[in-house]
Amino acid sequence: MIYKILTVVFPDISLFKYITFRAAMSAITSLLFISSFGKNLINLLKKYSITENIRKDGPQQHFKKAGTPTMGGIIIFFSIILGNILWADLSNDFISFMLLITFLFFLLGFVDDILKLKNKKGLIPRYKLFFQFLIAILVFIFLTKNQVYSNFKTMTNILFIKNILINLSFFYLPFIILVIFGTSNAVNLADGLDGLASGMLAIVFSLFAVITYISGNKIFSNYLNILYIKEIGELSIYSLTTAASCLGFLWFNSHPAEIFMGDSGSITLGGILATIAILSKQEILLLIGGMLFAIEAISSLIQIFYFRITHGKRIFKMAPLHHHFELSGIPETKIVIRFWIVTIIFVLIALSTLKIR
Repeated sequence: MIYKILTVVFPDISLFKYITFRAAMSAITSLLFISSFGKNLINLLKKYSITENIRKDGPQQHFKKAGTPTMGGIIIFFSIILGNILWADLSNDFISFMLLITFLFFLLGFVDDILKLKNKKGLIPRYKLFFQFLIAILVFIFLTKNQVYSNFKTMTNILFIKNILINLSFFYLPFIILVIFGTSNAVNLADGLDGLASGMLAIVFSLFAVITYISGNKIFSNYLNILYIKEIGELSIYSLTTAASCLGFLWFNSHPAEIFMGDSGSITLGGILATIAILSKQEILLLIGGMLFAIEAISSLIQIFYFRITHGKRIFKMAPLHHHFELSGIPETKIVIRFWIVTIIFVLIALSTLKIR
């Protein structure tokens, strides 16, 4: 919106057309929005007793978090939407599609949070998975119908190999479903300590801000041997805005947390991350950069599987993995910061693959 107005009012100033400038302005807009209204949302949620239900079988130290407002995903959602509406090119297919996808994931998480206030269990898992399945179908349709992908609709990038794509053919839809299911639920599982998920997400979204910018720039993508996708550079604005929203939320979510993001935040952000990775054809890069999210999810699966086959025994003291470390006596803040550091390392490894190819 502002982007279009500025280009009309100041046609001779090319600065407003640059993606890098608009990405920075969009990120700042999101940060200012959350910093301005974050406290208001916290007070509103407290007023209506929209607070976190603490697991009885969880770490004892978490009981003191009872009464902390939840559903902070509301302000994350609006900050992402606001930043992009003001500074991104709304005529760009990628931006308009991501706005739709963001709304759908937010709707899913919001309903889940509302139901948790009533029955503490939230949305029935099969309904949640079915809705995620429908979103995955939408992503698949967008990819197969958009002319930008005409030559590589069902392909994905192979890391470390120059300009090599693998055609998944009939397996591409199941692959998309797996990426969306896995990422959105892994982020949801990682949201268990103050500032853990929001900090990690800010780091990984920054990675995709770089990736989508390079992929949408013909010169840079050719130099680094990355698949060029016309007009996808606009998603660098979306990625950086989401990273900024996570950082803005971290201001209130850092230990001791004044607010939790809830499923309306974790499911939304996980869904956005998965979709951007799919649209940029960098699903494998997501696995590297977001490796800790995958480890968190895998640790939970291992715990459940082992518990069932051994009739009650456990590998970890508690799953997902961050709770195992917590019950091992490591302070919460130290776990969070160390997870951030490891995420930065994985992101740097992911970025290094760009030049290795």
